[in-house]
Amino acid sequence: MGIQKLKNQIGRKVKALRLERNLSQEKLAECVNMSREHISCIERGKNLANTETLYHLAKFFEIDIKTFFD
Repeated sequence: MGIQKLKNQIGRKVKALRLERNLSQEKLAECVNMSREHISCIERGKNLANTETLYHLAKFFEIDIKTFFD
């Protein structure tokens, strides 16, 4: 799997989880102590979320971190 495909996959998963919970990017960013811009870049596949970011997102969404890679 290429890096861009991985970025896109994780971004789609973050966006789907956020929308399932009816959260705006702003609200999610506030809840996980990140900027809205960072959340946006992850969702659009512009940035690859690092391990710490994935950890905080998984904890917030109450999912296993492996879910981002399914």
